[in-house]
Amino acid sequence: MSKKKLGEISATAICGNDISSSVLYVSALSIGFAGQYAWITLLIVAVVLFLFRKIYGEVVGALPLNGGAYNALLNTTSKRTASLAATLTILSYMATAVISANEAMHYLHNVFQIIPIIYATVCLLLIFAVLTILGITESAKVATVIFFFHLISLIILSFFISLFLLKNGFSQFTENWNLPIEGSITMAIFLGFSASMLGISGFESSSNFVEEQKKGVFRKTLRNMWIVVSVINPLMAFLALSIVPIEEIKTVHSTTLLSHMGSLSAGEWLSTLVSIDAFLVLSGAVLTSYIGVSGLLERMTLDRILPQFFLKKNRKGSSYRIIIMFLILSISVLLISKGNVGTLAGVYTISFLSVMFLFGFGNILLKVKRAKLPRPESSTWIGVLIAIIAVIIALIGNIMMEPQNENAPSNVNIFLRYFIPAIIFISIMLNRVAILRILLGVVIYIFNHFKEWFLKISNRLNDSINTINVQQFVYFAKRDSLAILNKVMLYIKENEHTKNLKIVHVLDPTKSDEGEFIKKFKAVVRIIDEEYPEIGVEEVIIKGEFGPKLIKELSDKWKIPINFMFIASPGDHFLFRVEELGGVRLII
Repeated sequence: MSKKKLGEISATAICGNDISSSVLYVSALSIGFAGQYAWITLLIVAVVLFLFRKIYGEVVGALPLNGGAYNALLNTTSKRTASLAATLTILSYMATAVISANEAMHYLHNVFQIIPIIYATVCLLLIFAVLTILGITESAKVATVIFFFHLISLIILSFFISLFLLKNGFSQFTENWNLPIEGSITMAIFLGFSASMLGISGFESSSNFVEEQKKGVFRKTLRNMWIVVSVINPLMAFLALSIVPIEEIKTVHSTTLLSHMGSLSAGEWLSTLVSIDAFLVLSGAVLTSYIGVSGLLERMTLDRILPQFFLKKNRKGSSYRIIIMFLILSISVLLISKGNVGTLAGVYTISFLSVMFLFGFGNILLKVKRAKLPRPESSTWIGVLIAIIAVIIALIGNIMMEPQNENAPSNVNIFLRYFIPAIIFISIMLNRVAILRILLGVVIYIFNHFKEWFLKISNRLNDSINTINVQQFVYFAKRDSLAILNKVMLYIKENEHTKNLKIVHVLDPTKSDEGEFIKKFKAVVRIIDEEYPEIGVEEVIIKGEFGPKLIKELSDKWKIPINFMFIASPGDHFLFRVEELGGVRLII
């Protein structure tokens, strides 16, 4: 039975809750740095996001597999580079989940003061973990309800503020516009733009669960998210400047600006509605984090970067062990920070912007190294370069920003506290065979006189190494090129742990003149086998038609997972799209 996939509305709602919840903080944040020019900086961000629509559309269109930036770099560079992107994405999701859950409870606490914020935050993280375990279809239904309630709430808020302005005029906006600005206008717009870039956090989420979406839906989610952000974020900043003095926004209403705008324009009932909406949509951002990180970590586990323990699924098809691990991690971060999750802002900011940069970098590599790979759309070189430069500017701006609390550490300091342990863990997993060999050598050296006692330990370590290396890999070779096969061996030697490789050539049954080719092909494989004695190379010649059916048959026959099978980048005339091959990886 085929797995039910998400349509446009459901997929947009899941990632849209994350990106659209930014309106709750980005308006005040951008005004804090850019003052009366905040709505302009948010419009600039909308232009940058338009460029990233094409970038994401090209990369994921060519490689429509879960993993986002990790998947893009895995198929264009090495596992180590891809793992860097994955680590940053995981940190971004962790910070998003904890900050969104905690901020959601702060908004709910404004309405129901009896609620204990820390315990309620833990409960919210637990609720959405359970919902994700129940399956993405059920999660999508909840996300859709939240998303539409959020949009309706913003429409109501905009309507009543517009009525207020028709009645009272734009005198407040004029007053704010004429205020003298600290420093230069250029610096204000620079810092405002850097802060405003946080308003598009969540745009990368759709690429992390693209395999759960129906064909053609992914590009529509990018378009829908861009429309929502391009309209509501600049509009809310403009409306805020039209009814609230800038000084009040900076000092009094920096965390509850929208609810205060509702109170000014229509009274407490609208302020309460906005607070409830904030609670719901921030909760939706927590759900987005769970769904996005599940798709990413499952892909990393399939590629043997994480332990295979995490691949276990329940009846709903959810990788519940991944979700539980992420829940425990999020709760521990919340408790360690004692609810002062503002300290996670540095992790959130730098991680998210770094992921955006790496996605742009992956797009360049895709253009250069996978030029023949079919894709539904292509971004222009100038568009990619402008988008990457914009992200670099935003990164520099966020690094330059002074922390709001004078005693608080800088964004970079906070980021490194979480990034370094995470990247160390990933590095250990990538080099676990070498580490096991070192441990084995240490055990033999130290305990040489206690062989009988420690024989079992040595055997177990050996078994661990052999279990990893016994895994067979497959490369489907179209040509008898020694240079190409040498590149394949170098890639496998650098990125995979194995001592067994099958080099397979699929003969066209309609052709009868391949005898000379077969002799040359076998000779080339023998040369490769001799050049790489540490890897057992076996040449296999099969008659048939290369495609998803044959790949599946060979995978079942040889007990080799499809994601351990490699091909060279297909050309424009290839009969199948990459996603139809079941997860076969591109390495040449």
